[in-house]
Amino acid sequence: MGIVGSIVSFLLIWWLALFMVLPMRVKGIWEDENEHVQGAERGAPARAQMWFKLKRTTLIAIPVWFVVFLIVSSGVITFER
Repeated sequence: MGIVGSIVSFLLIWWLALFMVLPMRVKGIWEDENEHVQGAERGAPARAQMWFKLKRTTLIAIPVWFVVFLIVSSGVITFER
């Protein structure tokens, strides 16, 4: 796998991991009495904690990508015809 394939596969894995991490530790405004903002959507999160979620996504994506990289580099799975 070349550099472009490595970057693309990492970004795909990272993006999938992000969508798995996003719902973690979400507490809606309607669940938190102290965070209610007049006119805000009830389903909006009280605290999004995006930096925490981005760090966790990266920490999940790196080892998963490394395993994919090793499998593709070993020749078990190839992208060539």
